Amino acid sequence: MGKKHILISGGAGFIGSNLCAHFLSEGYQVRCLDNLATGRKRNIESLVENPSFEFIEGDIRNFEDCANAVKGIDAVLHQAALGSVPRSIDDPITTNAVNTAGFLNMLEASRKQGIKRFVYAASSSTYGDHPALPKLEDNIGKPLSPYAVTKYTNELYAKVYFDLFGMELIGLRYFNVFGPNQDPNGAYAAAIPKFIQAYINHTSLSIHGDGEQTRDFTYIDNVVQINALALESENPEAYGEVFNVAYGNRSSINEVVNKIRALLANYDKEISNIEVNYAAPRQGDVRHSLASIEKAQSILNYKPKYDALQGLERAIDWYWKDLKIDN
Repeated sequence: MGKKHILISGGAGFIGSNLCAHFLSEGYQVRCLDNLATGRKRNIESLVENPSFEFIEGDIRNFEDCANAVKGIDAVLHQAALGSVPRSIDDPITTNAVNTAGFLNMLEASRKQGIKRFVYAASSSTYGDHPALPKLEDNIGKPLSPYAVTKYTNELYAKVYFDLFGMELIGLRYFNVFGPNQDPNGAYAAAIPKFIQAYINHTSLSIHGDGEQTRDFTYIDNVVQINALALESENPEAYGEVFNVAYGNRSSINEVVNKIRALLANYDKEISNIEVNYAAPRQGDVRHSLASIEKAQSILNYKPKYDALQGLERAIDWYWKDLKIDN
């Protein structure tokens, strides 16, 4: 595609801000759209002086904001969403408004602007209650939460826009992404930064269930890699498709927590003695998750570099410094 002008919706969020930084470093012009509901200005503060970067504060639930954001844009990386299964159970209406109506707003605004390439964040939650491992893109079950419903609905809309309008839509089903710029605060924060913050604060951390549930934790650099591949792909077999984004290996929650504790103990030896509490399993959670990444490897040439434990080793210094600042 060459070095073009791209829009990253949700660009002040965890994944979006990492994408903004990467594509700026690769010479792209980057426009970031975010309403700062869950995104953070500090995630992009190092980017704002770059003349190739533009920040627009706007809401994807507002079609006019979407239409303004896509003006003069060559391609879209749609990351904006309201994450969290528990949040969607507590407030399904807002989750649907952002994730479903907001997604359709971005699709339609892009279509009207004549934008072809539209890469969007999908979710492993789409697999629902399907028991088979590893997860294959064509084998999904019944959704277990409103969040999962919204993310699957996005895939259906994307397929319709591909079939009807010829847009080059590529969906990326993220599996438990973690890394720098991930916010540990709030009731719906992701597990890894919450665990790390609990250790830093010398408070007992809680694991839902027995800790033997497994996840295909995915380091952010792997996610950045596949977004770049999807943005630049000239393989027509990728269009109208969805791809698993993971490492292709699973770790138990207990393994991850023990690794975090060992790494943080290098900064603070007392962390070695902090105990773990086990609470009731969370409603809507799946027991085990493992991705097949063969489709992404074959069609997009995806080659993830870091498994969960390697990713933690790379990210722990950032987590330590940033979460200490939060305290």
